[in-house]
Amino acid sequence: MKALCWEGVNKLSVEQVPDPALRNDHDVIVKLLAGTTCGSDLHLIGGYIPFMRAGDVIGHEFIGEVVEVGAAVRKHQVGDRVVVCSFIGCGRCWYCTHDLWSLCDNTNTNPGIGQALFGADTGGIFGYSHAMGGLRGSHAEYVRVPFADHGAFSVPEGVDDASALFVSDSVPTGWMGADLGGVEPGDVVAVWGCGAVGQMAARAAILLGAERVISIDRIPERLEMTERHIGSEVIDYTATDVGAELRERTGGRGPDVCIEAVGMEAHSDGPAHLYDQVKQQLRLQTDRPTAVRQAIHACRKGGTVFVLGVFAGAVDKFPLGAVINKGLTIRGAQQHGQRYIPMLLDRLAAGELSTSHLATHTVSLDEAPRAYEMFKAKDDGCVRAVIRPDG
Repeated sequence: MKALCWEGVNKLSVEQVPDPALRNDHDVIVKLLAGTTCGSDLHLIGGYIPFMRAGDVIGHEFIGEVVEVGAAVRKHQVGDRVVVCSFIGCGRCWYCTHDLWSLCDNTNTNPGIGQALFGADTGGIFGYSHAMGGLRGSHAEYVRVPFADHGAFSVPEGVDDASALFVSDSVPTGWMGADLGGVEPGDVVAVWGCGAVGQMAARAAILLGAERVISIDRIPERLEMTERHIGSEVIDYTATDVGAELRERTGGRGPDVCIEAVGMEAHSDGPAHLYDQVKQQLRLQTDRPTAVRQAIHACRKGGTVFVLGVFAGAVDKFPLGAVINKGLTIRGAQQHGQRYIPMLLDRLAAGELSTSHLATHTVSLDEAPRAYEMFKAKDDGCVRAVIRPDG
């Protein structure tokens, strides 16, 4: 079968790889209906995530049709249309039973790497380096889904593929930021980043009752999309001082909840960006924390900052003094998708959520390398490129 493979830093190719097979009675095999580019994939492609190997299949956000079912699978049968959570959970360990699915003890097939990097192993994730299990990714004609009764979810009738696709990762990630960030009715929420995850975090905050939601980015198409489809206020950070603007809009206090949805390759228009970029390129730090720093400084005293963006290791100039002296709560996580996906599919079916606007481009699997180039450069207003086996 065809699959999109990482061949080295900034090198992708479509290759023939072996078809997947059931390896466990709890597995299913799905035929890909649609996948999508994701900003966190760019960190892989750029070589910022360690433990990638040439030939690794990338991709982690997808919807498919079940074509083969393991003997112990109870919730799915051949022909089901399912959206699959990007993180894999066994459903039985302490973390899964406490709804901390991305921390599963049993799905990372390379235990030990996470111990060295983070002090503990994470759960497994499709197509996201051998530090995260080395599992084959979803940009392929067929995908093996382990623990399918816990990670694959039937899509309601009436919800189209392009809408359901983003419930694999972007929507639950964004929702988690607002939920675990503690957004309450009447809050003012600021969201850094107007990509798919940032837009979904903003929409979640609105649905959870926030009085005002303010989204921050620099790309005109993303700002316009967020304002029109999500209903959030927007700030172009290249046109104003974000901190001053947020104080102005909050009566001098600052947002109650700040959600960072940018990640380890954050941009800014200040000198800190050049400093961080040079140190990252020289591997003196692994991540550029520009948006995190800004969120910490902007947040009101006693507020909460939730970090949704992907970070791999160490950052420099972390404003710990601001965290302590302002009494902030800092939280972060990879998405606990199984916790949210059933509810989010129901909200999609009820019309409370709209995600189809995120799919700004559609390409075939053969065109996926070009799609990632366009996505990285943000050419032609590309927010997300949907990848279909046949286009």
